[in-house]
Amino acid sequence: MCHITQRSSTFSFPKICTIFWRFHHTSTSHWCSCSKTVSDEKYQDPFQLGRKDLKNLYEDIKKELLVSAAELKEMCDYYFDGKGKAFRPMIVVLMARACNIHHNNSKEVQASQRSVAIIAEMIHTASLVHDDVIDDANSRRGKRTLNQIWGERKAVLAGDFILSAASVALARIGNTTIISVLTQVIEDLVRGEFLQLGSKENENGRFAHYLEKTFKKTASLIANSCKAVSILGCPDPRVHEIAYQYGKNVGIAFQLIDDVLDFTSCADHLGKPTAADLKLGLATGPVLFACRQFPEMNAMIMRRFSKPGDVERARKYVLQSDGVQQTTYLAQRYCHAATREIRKLRPSPEREALVHLTEMVLMRDK
Repeated sequence: MCHITQRSSTFSFPKICTIFWRFHHTSTSHWCSCSKTVSDEKYQDPFQLGRKDLKNLYEDIKKELLVSAAELKEMCDYYFDGKGKAFRPMIVVLMARACNIHHNNSKEVQASQRSVAIIAEMIHTASLVHDDVIDDANSRRGKRTLNQIWGERKAVLAGDFILSAASVALARIGNTTIISVLTQVIEDLVRGEFLQLGSKENENGRFAHYLEKTFKKTASLIANSCKAVSILGCPDPRVHEIAYQYGKNVGIAFQLIDDVLDFTSCADHLGKPTAADLKLGLATGPVLFACRQFPEMNAMIMRRFSKPGDVERARKYVLQSDGVQQTTYLAQRYCHAATREIRKLRPSPEREALVHLTEMVLMRDK
């Protein structure tokens, strides 16, 4: 069995911010290429391994959303159409298997662990519905948003209903520790949204602010869901920390790449408008890196790209800078950290799939 070391789950944003700027000035020759993240062991396709445990996932979610009102049912079913990749539930069931095997070589996912995967997808979808209302978004996953079809008020209520159904499913697990871990996600989502509505004048403070927002809005759900299934499958707190750290690092990397794709992917391929973050007044990783080369962007960031021509100019500066490349490099660092964590578990196909998942995060194009 691999040696496991204890690590604090505290996320020190100022420290990471300092390291981040050091990364920015490091020669690119010091970085490993994306291909180096791949294990030399036999490739394990995460989606193939997770498919068995995710069978009928969306049907089971719809059972949690049983409601008599036809319109509300139609709204709730809109995103649970079975066409998504179920990225978060897939990570959760793979982590469940990896931790179960590590603990007692059990190769089955417990019913309560699968419930966590269902709850994670419900919380995630509810947050998307609410985000689209806040952002007045027109499209999501290649189709019109709920708020565009049914209006903002009904969309908010639909998101609330999905969240309440997830809470009922969570209570049904009957484990107070799991309830505490997963309700932290909901708190983080709200706090992350408030962080996104604010901004910082100081450059270093601005990046720390961005990383904290990224953790709370995206990574907390993955980190705490992974931690929850590890608690259900293994009594060792060191394993709980490994699961949490893996999910945290993968989640942050996922969002960093998402922020890169906002500048590099076409709208049709991405499933939502490009430069969407700039239009919302948000300074993401590529923008913050570009600002180091084009200081005139500072004024645009502080006014949240509100003047005519700001969005176009900012996008031009980002593409002329190394902002996209540096953000990708930073995502790679987080993926390496996730790999280091998960390799502390006993070898298993699921562990290797979670290792390879880090490359999939880096290489995704939508």
